[in-house]
Amino acid sequence: MVQVCLNGARGAGDGVGVPLSPGALAESAAGAVGAGASDVHVHPKTPCGQDTLSQRAVAAVLDAIRARVDVPVGVTTGAWAAPGPVARVERVRSWTVLPDHASVNWHEPGAEELAAALLDRGVGVEAGIWSGTDGAARFAASPLGPRVLRVLAEVTDPSPRTAERSALDLLAGLGTAHGVPVLLHGEEGGTWPVLRLAGRLGLATRIGLEDTLVLPDGERAESNARLVAEGLVQYGAARRPS
Repeated sequence: MVQVCLNGARGAGDGVGVPLSPGALAESAAGAVGAGASDVHVHPKTPCGQDTLSQRAVAAVLDAIRARVDVPVGVTTGAWAAPGPVARVERVRSWTVLPDHASVNWHEPGAEELAAALLDRGVGVEAGIWSGTDGAARFAASPLGPRVLRVLAEVTDPSPRTAERSALDLLAGLGTAHGVPVLLHGEEGGTWPVLRLAGRLGLATRIGLEDTLVLPDGERAESNARLVAEGLVQYGAARRPS
C-alpha cells in the first residue's frame, strides 16, 4: 500500500504546488490516486493556511476529496492543530463528517484519550510513532494498541546518509508491538532512502508533498501525482531481487 500525504503542515511559502484549499486538495488527491496511490492522508486548513481540526474544515475537505476519489481518506490530529489535549478530543467529538482514519502521534499529550475518542466514533487510528521519541514504548504499553488500524513508523531523521539506520532502529524499537501492520516513511532528505527500505522490507509506505518537495534526483516535484509515480518506481525496484 502506498499512501499519498497531500500537504502536511506546509503552507503557501512552500510553493504553489502544495494544495491547501478543499478544491485543490481534491484535485491533487485525484491525480495521486490516478498515479497509483491507494490511500490519502491530509491536513485540513483554516482559510489562512493553518492546520485545524474544526468540524467545518474537516467536513469540507473530506467531502471534496471523496467526490473525486474512492479510496480511504484520513486526517491528522497533530497537537499543533488544536489548543490542547482536551480541545483535540472535543474537536473529534464534534465532527459531522468522519474520516476513514486519523493519525494519532503517540508521544503527544492526550494521545490515549484522543485515540479512544476516535475509536468510539468508528474512525480507524493510525498510531504515529516518531523516531527520537518515547512513542514506541508508550504504544507497546497501550491497551488500545491491538485496536489500531496500523502503525505509522515516522522517521524524523532528515539526513539521506543516516535515515535508513534511524528507520531500522525505530523498527527494532517497535518490534512486533500488538501485531498490527506497519507503514514506514521518512521526511525531507530521508524520504527516498526510507521509502526504498520499506520496499525491501515489504512494508507499506507513503509519499507526497508533506514529506518531501523533491524527486530522488533533487528536482522540484511539481505535484503529488509525480511523487507517487516516482515512489512506485523506486518502491518496485527496491523489492526486486538483485
